[in-house]
Amino acid sequence: MTSPPLSSHPIPEDDDVLLAECRVETFRAGGKGGQHQNTTETGVRLVHLPTGIRAEGRSERSQLRNRNAALARLRSKLEAAARTPKPRTPTRVPGAEKRKRLEEKRRQGEKKRLRRPPAPDD
Repeated sequence: MTSPPLSSHPIPEDDDVLLAECRVETFRAGGKGGQHQNTTETGVRLVHLPTGIRAEGRSERSQLRNRNAALARLRSKLEAAARTPKPRTPTRVPGAEKRKRLEEKRRQGEKKRLRRPPAPDD
């Protein structure tokens, strides 16, 4: 799934405004952490509704800390998606380098030709 371009949607500076643009889902984090982590819904998943980009926080025992971690991850993902890649500068192989490569290929071909057994008609 490709997300729409972010140029029309600025990233809010305030966390509360960014959180208002997201769907917040909680889930059982699972994994290491024992009974507390396996029985309470401390994992937080944020889905940014305008772009569809999602981020999760599930490393802490606290839902609040996980939400803050997910918010920080979401902000960095949004910034990365908004960044435009630097245009590629095409380069050319210089003529002298082309000639050198062709000469080396000719030498290799000649070396291989000389390794062949003589033709049977000789």
